[in-house]
Amino acid sequence: MPEMPTTDAPCGVLLIDKDPGFTSHNAVALCRRILNFKKIGHCGTLDPMATGMLIVVIGKATKVQDLLMGEDKVYTATMKLGIETNSQDADGQVVAEKPTDGITEADIRAAFEHFHGPFEQVPPMYSAIKINGVPCYKLARKGQEIERKSRSVAVLDYEITRIDLAAAEVDFTVHCTKGFYVRTYAHDIGQKLGCGAHLTALRRIRSGKFDIAQAIDVPTLKAAGREELLARLLPLEQVLADRQNA
Repeated sequence: MPEMPTTDAPCGVLLIDKDPGFTSHNAVALCRRILNFKKIGHCGTLDPMATGMLIVVIGKATKVQDLLMGEDKVYTATMKLGIETNSQDADGQVVAEKPTDGITEADIRAAFEHFHGPFEQVPPMYSAIKINGVPCYKLARKGQEIERKSRSVAVLDYEITRIDLAAAEVDFTVHCTKGFYVRTYAHDIGQKLGCGAHLTALRRIRSGKFDIAQAIDVPTLKAAGREELLARLLPLEQVLADRQNA
């Protein structure tokens, strides 16, 4: 079937509530098929196990891709103390285990506070960051560990919502700047505590002015027709106006 003519080209931003295992590539491919339109991109990936906000830009909205990617994000997450993995999350292989006996609630709160505000963060090996044109995760899968440059990030706000010392688990919400790795945040907090840690759950609930309540879930997306999907698009003019009025 030929692509729709450009005079009828769709344009706007689609917010998707990503399921575990559903990738940004899956989302773009599905939207292209439903809309019969190729000029579709996304504003940053989420880790495979993660859920929540995935931003898809369609038509002329692809021009604001960098603008939307650069906005701050809010995540909810769970970390497990005492176990480190090579990917810094539950999808990786365990590389170290240490006891968590003696770690107190006060210790955990102090470690979180240490990473409040601006600081330098070293991206994980299991990431899409490229070194000499090769994504780090491809090198990591070959067992290679390459030095990565740190980047300036910031935790604008955070909240610890649950501490279970018996289970060695911590639930938290973090409001952070662009380029921030929540699993590295969990890893670094574990290092600060001296017991190690990894991320076991991650959900993006906000990106810039977009809230997860605005997003379409994956089953609904998969069942949608062209007109239904067009009706869910946020107009580019509205997206830009919301940012000019901020």
